[in-house]
Amino acid sequence: MSSSPLLPTTLRSPICSVLGHVDHGKSSILDKIRGTAIIAKEAGGITQSIGASMIPLSTIMKICGDLLAMLKMDLTIPGLLFIDTPGHAAFTTLRKRGGSLADIAIVVVDLNEGFKPQTIEAIDILKEYKTPFVIAANKIDLVPGWQNKHKNILQSIQLQQADAGAKVDERLYTAVGQLYDKNGMKSERFDRVDDFTKQVAIVPCSAKTGEGLPELIMVLTGLAQRFLEQHLTLSAAGQAKATILEVKEEKGMGKTIDAILYDGTLRVNDTIIIGSLGDPIVTKVRGLFEPTPLSEMRDAKTKFKPIKSAIAACGVKISAPDTDTILSGMPIRSCVKGTKEELEETKRNIQQDVENVLIETDSEGIVIKADNIGSLEAMIKLLQDKGFTIRRAGLGDISKKDLADAESNWDQDPLQCVILGFNVHAAEDLCGQHPKVKIILSDVIYRLLDELEQWKKEHSQKVEELQLSAVVRPCKIQIMKGYVFRQNNPAVVGCEIMSGTARTGMAMMDANGKEITTIKGMQVDKENVSEAARGKQLAISLDRVSVGRQINEGDVLYSAVPEEDFRKMKGLKKYLKPDEVEAIKEIALIRRKDSPVWGI
Repeated sequence: MSSSPLLPTTLRSPICSVLGHVDHGKSSILDKIRGTAIIAKEAGGITQSIGASMIPLSTIMKICGDLLAMLKMDLTIPGLLFIDTPGHAAFTTLRKRGGSLADIAIVVVDLNEGFKPQTIEAIDILKEYKTPFVIAANKIDLVPGWQNKHKNILQSIQLQQADAGAKVDERLYTAVGQLYDKNGMKSERFDRVDDFTKQVAIVPCSAKTGEGLPELIMVLTGLAQRFLEQHLTLSAAGQAKATILEVKEEKGMGKTIDAILYDGTLRVNDTIIIGSLGDPIVTKVRGLFEPTPLSEMRDAKTKFKPIKSAIAACGVKISAPDTDTILSGMPIRSCVKGTKEELEETKRNIQQDVENVLIETDSEGIVIKADNIGSLEAMIKLLQDKGFTIRRAGLGDISKKDLADAESNWDQDPLQCVILGFNVHAAEDLCGQHPKVKIILSDVIYRLLDELEQWKKEHSQKVEELQLSAVVRPCKIQIMKGYVFRQNNPAVVGCEIMSGTARTGMAMMDANGKEITTIKGMQVDKENVSEAARGKQLAISLDRVSVGRQINEGDVLYSAVPEEDFRKMKGLKKYLKPDEVEAIKEIALIRRKDSPVWGI
């Protein structure tokens, strides 16, 4: 498609991404759709471009046949452009300013296994970008008793033995329930959908046998035509806009850029601006290439042919100088007029596009890193939706600065001393320098979030208990009558611990809130102890007081809890024992006699 003349229509093909859980059949479905298009033997029935497969409308009509009558509309879209690198990581990479690069998506679910966390996460990302999608309920051929009737999928379901048909319905409605429970979205089998703006269409299918795939393509085509037409206007003569899929080293070509061109026309010798972590890169297109017909894009032996121009929407390989530092997911724009003003404005737009994703603040929050800007943006959205604050979001491997930034959260909130890394690495020697920092790495975003929440749950109790150990805990003791062993220097008396735990060095106050003494030492059965819990009777030595003056037999003393410690304990109340809670209430009442807002 890249080098073909412009079609009369002003619409470009909608870009369709395929995503879902590992082993649920993403690649198989795309391969089967591609294979079906080739088998249709339409002249030019399928065009391979970098990272994409274009199926024109004429081929769609041949594959779907009479099914298109169900749409009850005139079709004007040129066809469907399927992104040829299906998968979660690839999908999150694909973005353009303001949202997802994909106009529409297929979410693949194993009908027999249902929705997995990775699938739920993919749907969350689609919701964030407001990207419409269809659910391909794959592997219907594995339903017990299923027989391929070589009919359309609805007829096949009707012709199944009762038991197999019932199992299909049961599994479909299990999927409907899961989608509602996990994502809050209503769904229905595609032929039963009343309103496509309120219900997600589910198409039962099999990547193995091809059953249901014509229906899947039909529903995609209908949705694209009905709801996306106004978003597919092609500015063929305007500025080229593209997103980098991958940066590769090609034999004989050096470093090249695989990109999806989603607007305008890109030509050899065009000046292009590419987003980067520093200033935008300004360079010229030295060469444009597309694969030879029907070559397999993921095959390292794929050969390429040069083209003079590429028209959206398509995938294209770009050769350009000064691109050693570029990253996947970055935006590309061309300059049409070639003026200095246009160049500067385009650079500003590119820079803003990148800076809108990269986060750098002085406030608290976790640090996140990713290998490309699209994945980083997806991480930010999902984390913020779950209530996490982000101190810094950046690209590339974890650095000393990342570790220092994460560790600086320690005094404010130890649970923020975390770095999440998607598809990046951290040197082992760096990790050892910052033992307070938790580093979580994965190549699947939902695993990062799951591990983060699990670590936070486990670590929060340890952190809170550690914080509690550093405060003056509530304690209430009573001086026992008849057990005065020494009146002063220091006073030694028998006491009973009424609430909490007494500790040596603990400052004590009287019932009026006046701090009068400190516990110098404690003995139980003539053995020195450093602490004694509720219910214990023991001898305690108290400095700066005399029995008969500052203290008397029967007096009750309380630990002199500082106001700041009291405030901390209010937030950690769940770790206090019931008797400690009662004691701290009494202490607060005593303190508030002189200061009504104490501890508030």
